[in-house]
Amino acid sequence: MATDTVGIFICFEGGDGTGKSTQAERLTSRLREEGHTVVLCRDPGGTPLGEEIRNLLLHRREIPIGSQAEMLLYMAARAQLTEEVIRPALAAGHIVLSDRFLTSNLVYQGYAGGLDVEKLRQVGLLAVGTLLPDLTIVFDMPVEDALRRIARGFDRLESRGIEYLEKVREGFLQEACRFADRMTVVRADRTPDEVHEAVLRIVRPLLASRKR
Repeated sequence: MATDTVGIFICFEGGDGTGKSTQAERLTSRLREEGHTVVLCRDPGGTPLGEEIRNLLLHRREIPIGSQAEMLLYMAARAQLTEEVIRPALAAGHIVLSDRFLTSNLVYQGYAGGLDVEKLRQVGLLAVGTLLPDLTIVFDMPVEDALRRIARGFDRLESRGIEYLEKVREGFLQEACRFADRMTVVRADRTPDEVHEAVLRIVRPLLASRKR
């Protein structure tokens, strides 16, 4: 059995269809098999309040939501997730793996949506009490290829079109370049096994550095 790590916060980011949710589940299973305690969550979501906000934001398209209101709803869901799930898990020494976090807000509502990115960042840091992931992995692939992977119907954000989603992709890459000390990009246009192995190569040094 592996020795559990001091609390580590890892986030998976990227456009829809890049496979980040699948890879989050695979990494969670792998680490649990190795004896780690892993808390997997999604943003927005992960709490009763967060799941209600998620449904409103992504699926209740009959309800108009302005850009400022949309941004603040995401922030509210994340604030609750941080307080209710992430901070307690980290305090207990667990690994937290989140499917999206603050970077998604910066990218979807900022880079692609037209809101001021740095002002968004400040609101986001206030919402989470300055908590940021120790490591963020951005899954990247061409937008049209990613969209072809989505079997379900498109949600509110995915329905905004190729031009919007290209800006989303570029936003993620810009953030990863700017914060290369804690963000890294993985090519997602490979087989799930190949992507999983790439993720493991990135995550293992962090785990080794934080063993008790």
